[in-house]
Amino acid sequence: QVQLEESGGGLVQAGGSLRLSCAAFGRSFSGDAMGWFRQAPGKEREFVAAITLSSTYYADAVKGRFTISGDNAENPVYLQMNSLKTEDTAVYYCAGEKSRTYNRGPSYYSSPATYYYWGQGTQVTVSS
Repeated sequence: QVQLEESGGGLVQAGGSLRLSCAAFGRSFSGDAMGWFRQAPGKEREFVAAITLSSTYYADAVKGRFTISGDNAENPVYLQMNSLKTEDTAVYYCAGEKSRTYNRGPSYYSSPATYYYWGQGTQVTVSS
């Protein structure tokens, strides 16, 4: 059974930093597109960042503050979050594509429909 598991969430003051990790179980995601999404209470799930073999993509709201990176098959993606704001408060989800794709562009990799595997989420709370 394939599973993604996020960790690293927590409570932090505005201006602080957190690093989220996503661990994979049951298959390797090495080289596959991986994404981070978030969902705040009462809001729809929204794109945060994505990484492929050749590119990274960011939502405008986090550009310059968040950095997505890949490591290895066991921990395929990280999200370094700096200069956190109260509006970053949400549950953060890691996601992975089912079959590797190439050069589909930002619209494709920022869509939740692109990703087949999802973690359970980790809560990030930013206090003022």
